Amino acid sequence: MQGPYGEVRILGIVNLSPNSFYADSIAHGADDALARIADWFARGAWMVDLGPASTRPGAPDVPPQEQWRRLEPVLKHLPSGLYSIDTTSSEVVRRAYDLIGPFTVNDISAGEDDPAMLPLVAELGLPFIAMHKRGNPRSMDSLCDYPQGVVAAVEEYFEDFAARAAALGIRDWILDPGFGFAKTGEQNWELLRSLARFRRFGRPVLAGVADKRFTHGDTPAAEALAVANGADILRCH
Repeated sequence: MQGPYGEVRILGIVNLSPNSFYADSIAHGADDALARIADWFARGAWMVDLGPASTRPGAPDVPPQEQWRRLEPVLKHLPSGLYSIDTTSSEVVRRAYDLIGPFTVNDISAGEDDPAMLPLVAELGLPFIAMHKRGNPRSMDSLCDYPQGVVAAVEEYFEDFAARAAALGIRDWILDPGFGFAKTGEQNWELLRSLARFRRFGRPVLAGVADKRFTHGDTPAAEALAVANGADILRCH
């Protein structure tokens, strides 16, 4: 897909958790997950994202041991290709790296939920997806007040993250504004309309808007707006 800023890449989702908000993306066992991965690559996905823990509104935390129980049988048999793992746990990252080598860390907390995450990413030299959020899946819907405006608040967040990443030597990172995480419906649309402002960070911009509540079922409209305003990557079901 071509956008105004160049080619738009697809990050395909395979959920390994049984309670993802989007049921059709849930893999039922390792064989099903591997078939879904192969299908994503056959359809031209740039990278496939493996999710061992749901972050849907109200979802409970998933201990690293359970995340690993879901991941390991799939990681052992991955076909060639690029992968990201959706986790906030440095323990999961270390175990996955020891098993499969380099991959992209997709951390919805941008390293805030686990203080060991960013130092580990720097040590291993892994690419990193940094997402903006507030709170956790149980509290985020009550944390949508941004006195300076949501766009300015998210910009300030990534100014801080960029400085932390640079100090640690993390230079290969992707910016995800965190659609649906501690934002109202209107705030999500405002972020989409203002997405080009995040290009000043000089990092690829990822938009994960597929089937989020604020789209009211119109994923194509949200994705089209994301592309028109500067998204480099779409995270898709």
